[in-house]
Amino acid sequence: MGRLLLLLALLAAMLPAVARADLAVLRPLAVVEDSVIRLSDLFDGAGQNAGRVVGPAPAPGRRVVVEPAQLLAIARANGVAWRPLTAADTVVVERLGRSVPREEVLDLLRGEFGRMGLDPEAELELPGFQPPMVPLAAFTQLALEQPSFEAATNRFSATLVVIAEGMPTMRTRLAGRAVATAAVVVAARRLALGEVVGPGDLRLVRQRAERVRPGLASDPGQVVGKALRRPVGEGLAFALVDLSLPAVIEKNATVTLIMEAPGMSMTAQGRAMASAARGEVVPVMNLASRSIVEGQAIGPGRVRVAFGSAPVNR
Repeated sequence: MGRLLLLLALLAAMLPAVARADLAVLRPLAVVEDSVIRLSDLFDGAGQNAGRVVGPAPAPGRRVVVEPAQLLAIARANGVAWRPLTAADTVVVERLGRSVPREEVLDLLRGEFGRMGLDPEAELELPGFQPPMVPLAAFTQLALEQPSFEAATNRFSATLVVIAEGMPTMRTRLAGRAVATAAVVVAARRLALGEVVGPGDLRLVRQRAERVRPGLASDPGQVVGKALRRPVGEGLAFALVDLSLPAVIEKNATVTLIMEAPGMSMTAQGRAMASAARGEVVPVMNLASRSIVEGQAIGPGRVRVAFGSAPVNR
């Protein structure tokens, strides 16, 4: 550190004496978008040469530190009145950039390997892959070189080529494997015991087949209109055993008993001894005779009883 300070002092002594008010001001942090660094990125008050290019910018998303001795050399070469005072007189030059969307890379791989037998619904594993950075507003093109896919092992590899304005062509080697997936119906919100599931209460997702246990709903038609036998948390899958037809008859509710025979129909009031879905058999107490008969739930509050049904012993 002592030698660096001595060097800076000697370099400063070689400069012509200038009034402090005429010195350019160092910019500690310079954020650039172009592929080059200009004099104005390093100094405020750089004068008529402010737009002059003094070096290449770092790669998009990266930064470099311009040290005092280098800054002094740039200032002298471009007629800028500036000299370092301490070893901390540096400029951090950061270049703006954006990541290539990971999904764009995956879509490119799916399109290429789909022609080689890849399942279009497979999930692609890319261990260690970091999406490349490109200039912020640059037009970007992606391509693949040397693609390879082994259907027997679901292994794949390729070289990703990234072409963007303002940066050299970038090549990155990719390697990974395809994992089979399965459709699963999951809850879009928390659902309570007994709720009837509507179309807006669920969504269809794909999960790794190896993680999907048997007995889960795979089609919205298996779930919509069904009542829950247990609560389901948001994002959790619906198990078929936890779904039932919604009850149209509630236990202890007053119902109408309908007894039909050719050419005649009779009704009576009863009390349901259990809950039942449409089409299920439910025991009902006839409020007039106090006898219990079994009938079929045919709608909300309605039970059809076969004419002449024998009372149920309980």
